[in-house]
Amino acid sequence: MSEFTGNHILTVNQFNRDAIEKVFDVAHTMQPYARRQKRTTVLDGAILGNLFFEPSTRTRVSFGTAFNLLGGEVRETTGMSSSALAKGESLYDTARVLSGYSDIIAMRHPAAGSVAEFAEGSRVPVINGGDGANEHPTQALLDLFTIKREVEYQGKGIDGLHIAMIGDLRYGRTVHSLSRLLCLYKNVRFTLVSPKELAMPQPIIEAIENAGHQLTVTEQLEGNLDVDICYQTRIQEERFPSQEEANRYRGKFRLNQSIYTRHFQSRTVIMHPLPRDSRAEANELDNDLNLNPNLAIFRQTDNGVLVRMALFALTLGVENLVTKYERDVIWHSNKSSD
Repeated sequence: MSEFTGNHILTVNQFNRDAIEKVFDVAHTMQPYARRQKRTTVLDGAILGNLFFEPSTRTRVSFGTAFNLLGGEVRETTGMSSSALAKGESLYDTARVLSGYSDIIAMRHPAAGSVAEFAEGSRVPVINGGDGANEHPTQALLDLFTIKREVEYQGKGIDGLHIAMIGDLRYGRTVHSLSRLLCLYKNVRFTLVSPKELAMPQPIIEAIENAGHQLTVTEQLEGNLDVDICYQTRIQEERFPSQEEANRYRGKFRLNQSIYTRHFQSRTVIMHPLPRDSRAEANELDNDLNLNPNLAIFRQTDNGVLVRMALFALTLGVENLVTKYERDVIWHSNKSSD
């Protein structure tokens, strides 16, 4: 992907390393605005259509927050039942209509390939916020941005990274997209830990192998995992044929401080795309990890705003105008003068 302006962002397959670095460079410049130290009105008058036809908290709110922080306005549709899709309207027709009300659209839908189908009818750029068990490109970018920042603190880079992906790798779209991005780097070691029924899909396995990376597939979380990143995932119960089947795997790979100390290096970074299932029968990431400085899950969510701000700015072609429309944040000024 050499040109962002006016283009859809539908899959991580659009990105090469240069495009990723461009996103990360712009994301870095967004920090003063995300921290509300400064504000910019570069997208004043622009409208984001935030269309979420599947439950979401972080992704939906962070897309809206990112757009607001650039000075734009947000119009939301949430849930299938509250939209015309419930009346039989096609994705194409929905796209033709709603793109007339928006300058850019962020969309999530439960069916794989649905966002790309929607984009075919859209008159404005569309960003994929997750399409079923298929992909979640913006999550993968924010995850990679987080990995880059976390390992840089240890004097390392993404080349040569060792990552363990744990849990529901079959239905977890975040690990699908992240794996494909990591394939662009050199000498990455993948340790995939899951029940065989929830193993990483074969096309992803083949992509990792074809890129020449080292791959270990196991059903056991044991031994001393010498990994830089532990990426834990939730059992995607909404994608299972039945609740009973999902319950069969719930809580199989729990992680708490004791397990972390026993199986991981002292500097292993813990990541999770969230939400983490904190119910007693699951407890994927125990609360006793909350004080572990290597728990990066909330730094991930903060980074999500930066990356989505960067994607909006690049897609709408204003990345070089952000500072031109910069101004002071009034409420911070008032607070500091008290």
